[in-house]
Amino acid sequence: MADILIAAILTIITAATPLVYAALGEMITEKSGVLNLGVEGMILVGAVAGFATIHSTGSAALAIFAGLAAGALLASVFALLVLGFQATQVATGLALTIFGIGVSALVGQDLVGIAYDGLPKISIPLLSSIPVIGPLLFQHDILVYGSFALVFLVAWFLKNTRPGLVLRAVGNSHDAAHAIGYPVIRIRYMAILFGGAMAGLAGAYLSLAYSPLWIENMSAGRGWIALALVVFATWRPWRVFFGAYLFGGITIFQLHAQAFGVGVPAQIMSMLPYLATIVVLVIISRDINKIKLNAPMCIGKPFHPTA
Repeated sequence: MADILIAAILTIITAATPLVYAALGEMITEKSGVLNLGVEGMILVGAVAGFATIHSTGSAALAIFAGLAAGALLASVFALLVLGFQATQVATGLALTIFGIGVSALVGQDLVGIAYDGLPKISIPLLSSIPVIGPLLFQHDILVYGSFALVFLVAWFLKNTRPGLVLRAVGNSHDAAHAIGYPVIRIRYMAILFGGAMAGLAGAYLSLAYSPLWIENMSAGRGWIALALVVFATWRPWRVFFGAYLFGGITIFQLHAQAFGVGVPAQIMSMLPYLATIVVLVIISRDINKIKLNAPMCIGKPFHPTA
């Protein structure tokens, strides 16, 4: 029984990890006042870039970097359009998702059916040998450890550093930030690039560790769940982290339920993560004052510098 429980928790961790990366990246983007709905497309581009790199070079480090760079590159296109040409953020983000789906399918058409052993596990000496806790916390691949570190770094950055405070100031009032001399466009550009890099990293994790192969549309809506997680967490890093594990747990629950032969159609069980997303958003939307209190005031609003 203990082995089954450990195995279930380990699968929850792997299911939650890409959501942590994608949601924290999008949270930083939104903290700057920009809404990027292209997370799904950036995840897919990162996934195919990472898998293509590992297939051609055999280097896990290069593959991880390729996924990160691919997401950032696609995000830079979004940044250029919405910040440089003042395009509508919502429409541009949706176009980015469609573009990412198409490009990833085109690039990955020759990679379908090719398997990879997965990222190597890193066992931390002494700690990994602790019963129960060791396998759960100290025998993971580098990207799982990185997701744990990322939530600490993002929380510390936003609360305890001057650049983090500036980022929040830009998201809450870009006109006031500009008036006192902060480069609003540059700050938002960097925030968008970070969000894209994290989405690409989430995609690389999917194709290198979670399901180490390439399948078209393998993100399966995780980009949209990541967007919902940011609102669910009211733009707070630790809530994003725990929300990712909640949704990861729901995903794994439906898989295990199908494996144990629960008398519910498989299609309905597969709907659970997305149904949970809708239910959570409906519940949150009932408290509009709480959303307004925590949301960046300038989110989705274009910035037109006057001088």
